[in-house]
Amino acid sequence: MKGKVLVGMSGGVDSSVAALLLQQQGWQVTGCTLRLHLDDPAFPPRDGGCCSYKDVQDARRVCYALGIDHFVFNFTDLFSEKVIDNFVAEYNAGHTPNPCIRCNRWLKFGAMLQRAQTLGCDAIATGHYASIQKGENGRWQLLASPTNKDQSYVLYSLTQDQLAHTLLPLGSLPKPEVRRLAEEAGLPVAHKPDSQEICFVPDNDYAGFLCRHCGHDSAPGDFVDQSGHILGRHRGLTHYTVGQRKGLGIAFGQPMYVTHLDAKNNRIVLGPEGSQYSRSLLAKEINWVSIPAPDRPLRVQVKIRYLAKPAAALASPRPDGSLLLTFDTSQRAAAPGQAAVLYDGPLLLGGGVIQQGFPDLPPADI
Repeated sequence: MKGKVLVGMSGGVDSSVAALLLQQQGWQVTGCTLRLHLDDPAFPPRDGGCCSYKDVQDARRVCYALGIDHFVFNFTDLFSEKVIDNFVAEYNAGHTPNPCIRCNRWLKFGAMLQRAQTLGCDAIATGHYASIQKGENGRWQLLASPTNKDQSYVLYSLTQDQLAHTLLPLGSLPKPEVRRLAEEAGLPVAHKPDSQEICFVPDNDYAGFLCRHCGHDSAPGDFVDQSGHILGRHRGLTHYTVGQRKGLGIAFGQPMYVTHLDAKNNRIVLGPEGSQYSRSLLAKEINWVSIPAPDRPLRVQVKIRYLAKPAAALASPRPDGSLLLTFDTSQRAAAPGQAAVLYDGPLLLGGGVIQQGFPDLPPADI
């Protein structure tokens, strides 16, 4: 027996097969499901998405099939503090946050690891598609999966201690192989569809969620061009994101794009094709994963969205710990609040939160 491992089980096929593989490898496996939020009363109970009642039942059924214990941990207060409050604050500031990244850092690989250690477990595991290895430099390193299901992007904020106590058994397995393993093992979720939405936002209606959470919709304001001339009225900042063209509600003589959300003045800046591109950007809250913080510029590939293709760039560290990224070719819709994650091939070097994009080189006074 290799040791004890606590597997975070969402009720989906990925985490279920993660538990199956670890059991086959000789680990003493215990399953757990995290209760992160309460169902939105404005919507009927959902069959899909993270930590719904049905998902908890599916996880329990899988654990029964594997002959392992299953626990449900209530982390709703911590999730509200670390994820939902930040999500609301960021949107109200005109940013576009990625709540899954904070959930992984504070809940799935934070609070769950603490609970695992309380239970006497040696490690935790999840069904994420990525790999962890010990590098020659002595650091725990995170590697992207070569499949189209790679999830390393949302794991960039993990600490060295979290990586040291984490197993990712799916690694580079393709999704069809994962489903085949589940079917061969007779797991009841072998053909369950993947969830495609943020777990606490039904139907991906961010503006509706924010309205219900805050008790009011965001205030209407002005659309302006890049010179500050008023073009019309918008419905509220939370209805828009950088790079958006459709759904502006105003007809122009040419396609117009959201280039900036000015929360201070409640204005949305629009520009023509090309204006939504950034040649450089500033990122803060940097977390270096597979390498120590560099003291000189380095060549990297950068993803500025979860599904974006890596783009070649020069990463220049700044004295305050922030990072200036200058791309070889301009990138579309570098939205403040999203993560910029740095790679060297499959090796995830680190990442941070986009603060601002610049159409060319940044001003000297940033």
